Amino acid sequence: MKNSAINWTDHTASFWWGCQKISAGCKHCYAQTLAHRYNKGGIWGPPSHSVREYKVGIWKDILKWDKEAAADGVRRRVFVSSMSDFLEDHMMVIEWREKAKQIIEQLKRLDVLLLTKRPENAQKFLSDWWGSWPPHVWMGTTVENQETADERIGALVSIPAKVHFLSAEPMLEKINLELEGRNFGQYFATHTERVQWVICGGESGPGCRPFEWNWARDLRDQCKQAGVPFWMKQGGGHPNKRHNLLDIPADLQIRELP
Repeated sequence: MKNSAINWTDHTASFWWGCQKISAGCKHCYAQTLAHRYNKGGIWGPPSHSVREYKVGIWKDILKWDKEAAADGVRRRVFVSSMSDFLEDHMMVIEWREKAKQIIEQLKRLDVLLLTKRPENAQKFLSDWWGSWPPHVWMGTTVENQETADERIGALVSIPAKVHFLSAEPMLEKINLELEGRNFGQYFATHTERVQWVICGGESGPGCRPFEWNWARDLRDQCKQAGVPFWMKQGGGHPNKRHNLLDIPADLQIRELP
């Protein structure tokens, strides 16, 4: 989608739709809700019992956006797989993913933000990038609670991307980014082993779970201490999503980029 409503990206690009819920952050998945709205319930669930839907237009659209960015002279960010997980292990997407990688490699003026809940699959599905990772491809993972932070950050920073980022959204509890005795700032020790950006946001939509601004403040403070750019996306709640910057408490009106 061009000109995405997601405030930390410019565009979104889903080469296919469909996924399987794997952790607490998936409970009220907006992508699944949207799929059901379009009568596409069969694209959600375990790979052995569900299909994925190939999306036709995006393959040309993303190349067009790249040309537009070049003409404007302004780099833009594209969040890839907002309606799926690029690293899901599903037989149907093997060829699609390889084709998508070829398209992504061609981009010159777009920064591609790959956000996954499965960073442990990166070496399996992106192994050909391991020796020469495309510099415009950022790699991120969702850390909605302490459990997922503990599980996923180590796998994320082992990926040789130029930029690693975390999405604490939906943030379901206070999260401590000091893992296994390593201070968050130590992830800046080498070129490939670091986190360079943190996004924070509460859950929105029907059934949204509680979110506390102090959780965000604590995460902001950890980022400040480690010198990590922090992006406050939105508070929690429905119908007021509180995603506009002025709806956020003044001390959290922070939207920094790496």
